[in-house]
Amino acid sequence: MSRFVESAIAACQEVRRVCGEEGTAHFASHDRGFGGDVSSGIDLKAESICYAHLHPYGAVFSEEAGWMDPESSVNIILDPIDGSDNFLSRFPYYGISIALEKEGKTLESLVCNLANGDVFVRTAEEYYRTSLDAPQTRESVIANPYAKIGLFEKSPNHPELAAKLVAEGLKFRSPGALALSLAYAPYVKYVLFLGTMRPYDIQAGLHLSRHLHTFQNDRFLLVAQDAEVFERILAIVQKEIF
Repeated sequence: MSRFVESAIAACQEVRRVCGEEGTAHFASHDRGFGGDVSSGIDLKAESICYAHLHPYGAVFSEEAGWMDPESSVNIILDPIDGSDNFLSRFPYYGISIALEKEGKTLESLVCNLANGDVFVRTAEEYYRTSLDAPQTRESVIANPYAKIGLFEKSPNHPELAAKLVAEGLKFRSPGALALSLAYAPYVKYVLFLGTMRPYDIQAGLHLSRHLHTFQNDRFLLVAQDAEVFERILAIVQKEIF
C-alpha cells in the first residue's frame, strides 16, 4: 500500500468517525461551494480533514473550496462528501472520492463508501477492494455476471430516456453519488450519467473502472462491463439525446 493510499484511508476513517457524531453542525447550510452546490457542515468538515491528510502529496482541488493550493504538476482531486444529500437524509450511500494526478494523468485513486466502509483502490500496480475496518485485507474486484440492474444517476432529469431503458429491460436505480456508482461499476450492468461532468465527481471513479467499456463526451458518460449491454445503451442514448 502506497503512502498516499495510507493517508487517504486515514482521512476516510477520520471522516467516518466524525459522521457518526451527533449534533446539528453537520446539517447546517453554509455558502455555495466552488462546485455550485450549497455546502453543508459535513462537507466543510470532511474537506478540512482530507486536506490535513492529503496536502503533503500535492495541490488539493476540492468541490467545496476549489483550489486550496496553487495548481502544480501533482494535484489531488477531491470530493470530500460524494452524495452529501444522501448523508443529510440518512440514506446510506455517500462517501469520499480522491484522485492523485501528475502532469494531468491519474496515477492513484480511491473511492470510499463511508456508510458501509467499502474502499476501492487503484494504483499503478494494484486494483482491489478493502474496508475502513480492515484496510490490510484486500480482495480482487471481479465483474459480477449476475447483475440485474444498472445505475442511472440523475435519471429523474431524463424521464423519456429512463422510460426507454425500462422498456428495453435495462432496469436501474439512481442512488445519487456518481463517484460511488463508478466504483461499484463492475458489480452492476452499467453506470450512466447525463449532465455536467466535474473532475471531483468522476476522476477517481473513472480511473477505478478504466478496464470496463467506457464512453464519455461533454454530454454523457457510460460505463459497462459487458460489450453487448454497452453497445445497446450507447445506441439508445445517442438516439434519444441527439
